[in-house]
Amino acid sequence: MVTKEQAPRASGEKEEGCPPEYIVFDEERGEYICTLTGEVVEETVIDTGPEWRAYTPEERTRRSRVGSPLTHTLPDYGILTTISGYRDANGRKLEARLRIEASRLRRLQAKLRATTSIEKNIEQAAREITRLVEALNLPRGIIDTAMMIYRQAAEKGLVRGRSLESMAAAAVYAACRIRGIPRSIDDIAEVVKGGRKEVARCYRLIVRELKLRMPIVDPVRYVSRIVSALRLSPAVERRAAEILVQARKMGLTAGKDPAGLAAAAIYIAALELGERRTQKEIAAAAGVTEVTVRNRYKELVQKLNIPLPAQ
Repeated sequence: MVTKEQAPRASGEKEEGCPPEYIVFDEERGEYICTLTGEVVEETVIDTGPEWRAYTPEERTRRSRVGSPLTHTLPDYGILTTISGYRDANGRKLEARLRIEASRLRRLQAKLRATTSIEKNIEQAAREITRLVEALNLPRGIIDTAMMIYRQAAEKGLVRGRSLESMAAAAVYAACRIRGIPRSIDDIAEVVKGGRKEVARCYRLIVRELKLRMPIVDPVRYVSRIVSALRLSPAVERRAAEILVQARKMGLTAGKDPAGLAAAAIYIAALELGERRTQKEIAAAAGVTEVTVRNRYKELVQKLNIPLPAQ
């Protein structure tokens, strides 16, 4: 039995009389059943899954008749097959002569995978983006999003005459913004040679030419990382998040650097709870200037009417 959210629903289904969260799908009978009343909500549902069963991951891999999902990290999206290993279809090792031939075919296939200049550039960018993601300890899912952005920029001719490293870093930063990962452009610029100015220029070019709509970053996402760097208590993290939620409701976060707002909220929360940290320490952990922390701190205290203990 799987829940309603885990199984596809047919068109025209009716749910009157039973809350959706209590409806489950019986895979054996092909029926949607209400667990409160036992009523069959819908029957004879078409099973869209495979006709075979597998009880182990190895058995599932062996019986599956589909390939790997498409990926933007390869010039051909991963459509072409890859020659790998030195065994035949039955799992037996190849003879020495056949191993040499397989090695030659593998090198030839690697060359044919990327033939045009754009495909070769995308192949190099995939390696650079993977390096950046690993250096910044970002989720692996960022790689595919960043490669999708970089591929669009390359196909539009935006990478011509520009540093591949800076364009790759800009694509990673754009992917972090889209996926809601709290990383500033300064964090990403630290692991590239071009510097912040060049990465920022490439990022603005990508956003403008590809017409990307970047979501507004929630300052609350920065709180956990800054608190962890300063070794503050979970109580400070919760209080800082509450301050930022109040500030957002009053419209105080619009147009402000989210890292600076998070740093100011943490400074206020630390003062309230007696875990004092200097503005210099908090600014260094957040990657902003002391002036930013001081200005945001004064604004939050004044607008939210936060009483602070005597310093």
